[in-house]
Amino acid sequence: MDISKQIGYWINGANSDIETAALLINGRKFTEGLFFCHLTIEKALKALVVNNTSQLAPKSHNLGYLAELGSVQITDEQMIFMSILMKYQLEGRYPEYFPKPPSLETVNDYFLKTKNLLECLKAML
Repeated sequence: MDISKQIGYWINGANSDIETAALLINGRKFTEGLFFCHLTIEKALKALVVNNTSQLAPKSHNLGYLAELGSVQITDEQMIFMSILMKYQLEGRYPEYFPKPPSLETVNDYFLKTKNLLECLKAML
């Protein structure tokens, strides 16, 4: 396995997904944008799993599990935020799970937190 190629794959995906999240949120597709915020962090964590374990990233969407598996040192606040993002990945995958979309102010806050967390995770590589 080419570790650097795997890491590049996941980070390039995370960078693309944060751009997609911005487009969706700007288009007022809030839940879809937050789904892509989740994907952004998921892919950055998978890059860290590969980097820190020299193993392929698992086929999991659970951000807490990925952070633990990759021995990623994050704050309690970041862990709480990742748990918030988890509900938006469920909505994108399971039609019976459909929480009320948050306000524009909340969505913008979540987007900014996603961008900041992404930069933090990339700095760990």
